[in-house]
Amino acid sequence: MTSFEELERLRWEVRQRALDMVYGGKTGHIGGDFSIADALLVLYLRHLNVDPARPDDPDRDRFVMSKGHAVEALYAVLAAKGFLDIDDVVARYARYGSPYIGHPSHAIAGIEVNTGSLGHGLPVAVGMALAAKMDGRGYRTYCFMGDGEQAEGSVWEGAMSGSNFELDNLCALVDRNRLQISGDTEDVMRLDDLAERWRAFGWNVLTVDGHDLRALDDAFDLAERTEGRPTMIIAETVKGFGSKVCEGKAAWHHQVPDDGQYREISADLAAHRAEAEKGANRG
Repeated sequence: MTSFEELERLRWEVRQRALDMVYGGKTGHIGGDFSIADALLVLYLRHLNVDPARPDDPDRDRFVMSKGHAVEALYAVLAAKGFLDIDDVVARYARYGSPYIGHPSHAIAGIEVNTGSLGHGLPVAVGMALAAKMDGRGYRTYCFMGDGEQAEGSVWEGAMSGSNFELDNLCALVDRNRLQISGDTEDVMRLDDLAERWRAFGWNVLTVDGHDLRALDDAFDLAERTEGRPTMIIAETVKGFGSKVCEGKAAWHHQVPDDGQYREISADLAAHRAEAEKGANRG
């Protein structure tokens, strides 16, 4: 299990590699990559039972990236887990003929299902969790969504089914960064009662700081111990977290950095990484 000291270093490295993909491929979603990177790292390196040496193990945990446009962060975390060669991903991301496309594809090692059409991921994850129950298998299923995605009706159909079938082997997460491609999520739908909504659908609901590695770890621990109902983790995050260039700015949902912005964001991430390494050395 990866230590928190190592995760603290990796969180900035993952963001840098995601930035490299977007900058080189001239397409991508830096804002969402940066907001969800910490939760992805904690899940993959401390909780998710998957092994790159046995990618088809029937007892492996399942992960569905419903927020498919944050695929660059997912590629970087899969590389940290050992599924992918990060240099190959960065070199070929979004190039003609490359398998590393702008949304998750099950043609890539470690990715279970194609996603990108928002609202589809949770129903698929419900099916996976239900199959585990029916087959008597002990694997868990995880699904990451965006907060703008909560406008999709299929999300709430999945929510009803998850609680109806008492899928305590299912854990969903909402990346609550409050921004989407059209701007503020609250301009489209009021989500100030999001936790209460999920509780009303019969889910165990945990709200955490989505950039606090230990809080995320504790939340996944609680989800694993919950019986009789699925768990929703609402991760309070900042879009573009890690750089003053893009933090809290809706335009960075899908903006590609120019040369100057790339250097500035990289410098911010390098400063964070240096501070993390100092902290590890002091410890």
